[in-house]
Amino acid sequence: MKVVLLKDVRDMGRAGTVLDVSDGHGLNMLIPRGLAVLATPTAIKRAEGMKQQSDEKRSVEAKLIEERLSALAETRISIIKKANEQGHLYDAVDAKEIAEEAKLPLEAIKLEKPIKELGAFQIPVAYGENFGSITISVEAE
Repeated sequence: MKVVLLKDVRDMGRAGTVLDVSDGHGLNMLIPRGLAVLATPTAIKRAEGMKQQSDEKRSVEAKLIEERLSALAETRISIIKKANEQGHLYDAVDAKEIAEEAKLPLEAIKLEKPIKELGAFQIPVAYGENFGSITISVEAE
């Protein structure tokens, strides 16, 4: 069964992609959830337009993120949390909090595990073809 993805689906493809999926997967998961439609000639034509728009949007986002990464490479982001006398945090710093402070998308932050101690940390950042790292400083309240 051929379907056209309406939204990005993890491990399948981006919006506007025409895929050949099993009948059960298409009829039971993708179509009822509004993630895809049957690949009719009209849907394929519409998908080409959607794909072009999403590609343009991604290129603009990538450029903005590249500029943001270059600006953040020279600065340090401070996050203030409550900690005990040994320097352990009561509440860990996770990727979502780092993304909000850095004004980057959550998918760009590549944090292996939440930060649970005070100090300075290099956080890898990757979004599309843009790679870099930012420095965050976790300080006691």
